[in-house]
Amino acid sequence: MREKLLRLLSTCVLIFIVSVSAFAQNKQVSGKVTDASTKTGLPGVSIVAAGTTTGTTSDANGNFSFSVPEATKSLKFSFIGYATKTVDLTGTNTVNVELQESNNTLNEVVIVSVGYGTLDKKEVSSSITHVSGKDLLPVSANNPLMSLQGKVAGLTITNTSNGDPNSSPNIQLRGASSRVAGLGPLFVINGVPGGNIDNINQNDIESIDVLKGGAASAIYGTRGGNGVIIITTKKGTSQGRMFYDGYASFDYVTNRLENLSADEFLNNRVKNNQGQDYGAKTDWLKEVTNSPAFSQKHTLQLSGGSERSNYFASADYRNADGIDLRAHKKEYGARISVNHATSDNVFVGTLNVAPRIMNTSNSDLGNFNNALTLNPTYPIYNEEGKYNYINTGFFSNNPVENGRLIKSDADIKELDINASLKVNILDNLSSTITISEITRSARNMNFRPSTLSAIVHANSTTQTNFASQEQQENDQKNLEWTGNYSLNLNKHHFKLLGGYSYSLYNYKQFYAQNYDFPFDTYLWNNLGSGLYNGGAAGQGQSAVRSTQNGSTLIAFFGRLNYDFNNRYILTASLRHEGSSKFGTQNKWGNFPAVSGAWRVSEEEFFKGAIPWLDELKVRADYGVTGNQDFDNYLSLLLYGGAGYFPFEGTQYQVYGPSSNVNPDLRWEKAINFNAGIDFSLLNSRLSGSIDYYVRTNKDLLGGYRVPLPPNSQTETFANVGTMKNHGIEVSLSGEVIKKNDMSYVVGIAAAYNRNKFVSFSNSIYQGDPFRDVAGLPAPGSPGSIQRLQEGRIIGEFYMLRSAGVDETGALLVYKKDGSIVPANQSSADDKQFVGNGQPKFIASLNNAFRYKRFDLNVFLRGAFGYQIFNTPAFYLGTPAAQADANVLKSAFDPKSKYSKLTNPATASLASDYFLESGSFVKIDNVALGYTQPLKTKYLKSIRLYAAGRNLHTFTKYTGGDPDLIEINGLTPGVNTSLNYYPATLQVILGLQATF
Repeated sequence: MREKLLRLLSTCVLIFIVSVSAFAQNKQVSGKVTDASTKTGLPGVSIVAAGTTTGTTSDANGNFSFSVPEATKSLKFSFIGYATKTVDLTGTNTVNVELQESNNTLNEVVIVSVGYGTLDKKEVSSSITHVSGKDLLPVSANNPLMSLQGKVAGLTITNTSNGDPNSSPNIQLRGASSRVAGLGPLFVINGVPGGNIDNINQNDIESIDVLKGGAASAIYGTRGGNGVIIITTKKGTSQGRMFYDGYASFDYVTNRLENLSADEFLNNRVKNNQGQDYGAKTDWLKEVTNSPAFSQKHTLQLSGGSERSNYFASADYRNADGIDLRAHKKEYGARISVNHATSDNVFVGTLNVAPRIMNTSNSDLGNFNNALTLNPTYPIYNEEGKYNYINTGFFSNNPVENGRLIKSDADIKELDINASLKVNILDNLSSTITISEITRSARNMNFRPSTLSAIVHANSTTQTNFASQEQQENDQKNLEWTGNYSLNLNKHHFKLLGGYSYSLYNYKQFYAQNYDFPFDTYLWNNLGSGLYNGGAAGQGQSAVRSTQNGSTLIAFFGRLNYDFNNRYILTASLRHEGSSKFGTQNKWGNFPAVSGAWRVSEEEFFKGAIPWLDELKVRADYGVTGNQDFDNYLSLLLYGGAGYFPFEGTQYQVYGPSSNVNPDLRWEKAINFNAGIDFSLLNSRLSGSIDYYVRTNKDLLGGYRVPLPPNSQTETFANVGTMKNHGIEVSLSGEVIKKNDMSYVVGIAAAYNRNKFVSFSNSIYQGDPFRDVAGLPAPGSPGSIQRLQEGRIIGEFYMLRSAGVDETGALLVYKKDGSIVPANQSSADDKQFVGNGQPKFIASLNNAFRYKRFDLNVFLRGAFGYQIFNTPAFYLGTPAAQADANVLKSAFDPKSKYSKLTNPATASLASDYFLESGSFVKIDNVALGYTQPLKTKYLKSIRLYAAGRNLHTFTKYTGGDPDLIEINGLTPGVNTSLNYYPATLQVILGLQATF
């Protein structure tokens, strides 16, 4: 007992001595942190003793006091929205610090994601554009990439129905690159290729890196042919923080097509026996429009922890209406990121989980066009107060009835989850293993009630109400291992990456439909109660269908980064990849890349000669990338149903070949070359980059005609053809004004792109040297109006060349021999190349102003040097349009050239008479904000902001907003559908608060 008491007493004395010794080695430091411009105290500033984890935060008045080790030489001060500052402790225990508001300084260290790793921007030797999350446009959109629109030279993002909360943009990098395979870039989210792009809250984005050069994207092999967009979301820090962002947005219809009012219709159509008077005055466009459409979104973010363990958690809610009667979206999302490192930093683990639930009501993209063309003297309701039955005009239906009664809903669930474990074997050697799964489940539901006027009027007894359900499931599982080794030998610096990647894709689909339900109230929830679902009297096997398919992707890759004295930079990589999609003789392929850069400004002879030039880097890169974005099993011999065969009174279903086998099927190959310069001058007041690129796409995928026999089908999916793109991209950023309380930063992004089809044939598959595309629908038989031809640019309009209008109101055209005849006396042989729908030049101008606590951003963008086929004018813009249909005001406007076309004999013949300049400049985004730091214990700052989008468009195009006409893909500059969804002006009012 005595010995135990002595041991306990000795332990207590030892603890006391150690404690006193430790206390004696610390010192107390205090002071105040203030705003440099307002001289007011800043609450919540993080203060850390350099080289330690010891720290504190300033109080509501900006004061702080804490104990630091005696050997501490400096303190680090950091705060959201302010530049980080390090202050030396020079024999004093009182430190008063002024922090400058962050001004996006151009000489700050920028970390760029390069695929399977990051580099300092100065070390990059390929063409990569880095965009910080704080530089994204404030938009209320379904897809976060709409906030990137116009920000990256060479990246075109278009959305032909912005006012639809369920719409998705079309994204293309450096021009079209394929015939039938995917044209969009690969998305890499937090290092995982192929994530759900719509499962990202814009507020959660830390940065976006666009890999444009082939050497950068070649590390992703068969998926990098159209470029790579790497999205990095925010991570936790040791600084505790809570942030809220909420806004309300209003979408107003703008720049809409104008059709005849009821009175104008009576005066211009009815009096000329081109329409009937049904006695009403209905503005159908107004009746099917929900303007303004209201949306709201709320985001709450939490982050904190320590230097070893930290977290970031985000939750968001969005409720958005569309500008049509039906479109709606409600979604709930979350994102959790957890990072932990052991005390010796040997093991570092991360976990990222991002679920999202979306409930949507899909818009009817044709309903606006129905309203645009409908006779305005038709009433919405009949004498009984029910929806009026309409069977004349272009589409013969009641658009108000359709918008309110026909349902098209979807329930979508997405989950992105990944976890990684990094082992720091040595200070310069590490290994990381990452597992991830990306899932998307969508249940699509459609319903048409039995009360539709068309069904009631027809006295239908079968196929009355209709309902369907479809379940789609996409699943991607990934396993990736990487190893990193770095070595510094005096001025020689090496970074070596090696890795293995395995991805398993699976798709499932199930569909069922039925008619004739006893109650409309069932909607799609009781398909079995329908009476039309089988047997000889029903629809048989077409009532149900299902499928499942999948693919596997395996790759080995490596990359070496070398630089000498931070002056000469060389990067080389190789990816060896195999895909189950390819033929048996071409499962594997190699994708090499090399790039180099010379930082001329680091040379001794250069530093003194041109003192105003801070940074000059010359670079060039070459890389081979691929494209395997096409359906599964296209290289295999597939079997499908081929009808029924009677045998001894029994019907037997017959199966036979439905596709040709192609063991030579392989990836499309893109050979990329890029040369560029990066520069910064005048003490970093002006910086930018210029790039020239050439991309040749070979082995283009498509269907090609083959003889019968020996083939079982007339067409084989094969690699044939070559396409080429080349262009110049320029990015500039300059600080026009740089003062403590005022700044003005200008950013310019511009791109020029030209491309052409080189060949449609090879030694095995010989085809015609052209393909006619962009076919126009009825009424009439306008045919195709664009042609893809060897040696010519994509987007070439190929149709009749107009020679004016004769005295009868008929369209005159040139024949091939140069003679002029009425259009109805010409033939398809008289078609000519008459214009192009692909912009030659796309540019944007960003103006960022700051005055004290106010910030103003004005963003303009435009496209130049191309034509648009005015589809609305062709069908609805002339007096010769279909009888009893409404038309555009231009049809009877004497100032419009379309009012001259009064002869119906040439009304459905397409010519360049309907081509107009598509060039435009748009005041795309204007945002004004005010930030107020607060001296409270709980609330550190608030920011109020307002933004307007699509405020005005300067253009000569008369068919509405030219930005609604697709310029990506193989048929730019033309809308081959009569569907019409108006442009919107968007107003956003928001509040941000930091706690």
